[in-house]
Amino acid sequence: MKRILLTCLASLCLAGMAWAADDKKPDAPAADEVAVIKFKDFGELVVEFWPDVAPKTVENFKKLAKDKFYDGTASHRLIAGFMLQMGDPLTKDAANESRWGTGDPGYKIKAEFNPKPHVRGVLSMARSRNPDSAGSQFFVCFAPAPNLDNQYTGFGKVIKGEDVLAKLEKIPVTDNKYSGEHSAPAQRVHVDSIRIVSRASLK
Repeated sequence: MKRILLTCLASLCLAGMAWAADDKKPDAPAADEVAVIKFKDFGELVVEFWPDVAPKTVENFKKLAKDKFYDGTASHRLIAGFMLQMGDPLTKDAANESRWGTGDPGYKIKAEFNPKPHVRGVLSMARSRNPDSAGSQFFVCFAPAPNLDNQYTGFGKVIKGEDVLAKLEKIPVTDNKYSGEHSAPAQRVHVDSIRIVSRASLK
């Protein structure tokens, strides 16, 4: 009888420990957060993240967004059928236009190349020839770009705002004052803000 009683008590203790452990479950995973990119004249893009394949890149992007680093920046490079690039803090000031495309947050992050394909709507980090040279600049793909796969760090994808993406792709371009490439948006593509919110908060 005593053995049975001790066994029952042990079972109850284990159950209590399991309940306590369950009660300490962490908050919702970071994948439940999305970014809302609000453009001044074009609308909003909602982006989901890929922390499973690019955790440090996602963490860096979220930090910059929460610090309002991107607010007031603009796209400095647009190639229809390819991508829209933005995230350079120098684009906040028109006086720096000859250097647009060279700005960063003052540091670089390591690449997190992964198997996710670069298709329409994918967000990926811009970089120089050095794989570990990304900082704050990123681009949104307008079309599949398999030549970028495993060469650039894709870290998310547009899940809402296809109409906005279509409008952005149609913006006329002129010569870029820094590189001479015919890719500078003729109309300012102004980023009002990038906000990190819970997916559940979206309407």
